[in-house]
Amino acid sequence: MTNAQRIFCDEYLIDLNGTRAYKVAYPNIKKDSTARTNASRLLTIANIKCYIEERMKEKEQEAIATQDEVLKYLTSVLRGESESEVIVVEGNGDGCSSARKIKKAPDEKEKLRAGELLGKRYGLFIEKKDINANITEIKVELDD
Repeated sequence: MTNAQRIFCDEYLIDLNGTRAYKVAYPNIKKDSTARTNASRLLTIANIKCYIEERMKEKEQEAIATQDEVLKYLTSVLRGESESEVIVVEGNGDGCSSARKIKKAPDEKEKLRAGELLGKRYGLFIEKKDINANITEIKVELDD
């Protein structure tokens, strides 16, 4: 892959606009129609397609929380180690008030919810019901 093709790919990944990406990678091209046609052609080349797909997978992995991240976060909430930012409105007198942001630890309701989610994950709340039933066979004969 050439340097210009790599620039095209990296620019394309910003907003998926092939025409704009082509103009950045090949600044001598001024016409949109030429840039659009050439960008479309570049996107069909196998190694360019592979490069773009790999980079998109990397971006997806960076953007989406992993299972471990979710479990660590829920655990930090349960243990009261996390903080959230909330807005508090305070009266200043004479009917005036002001808002400010404060940090607060998780309350009991938030800790309980985190505990529930973790418990579900680890199967701690599976209800087992033991049903014993004696079934007696009943025969009914009808006279015609």
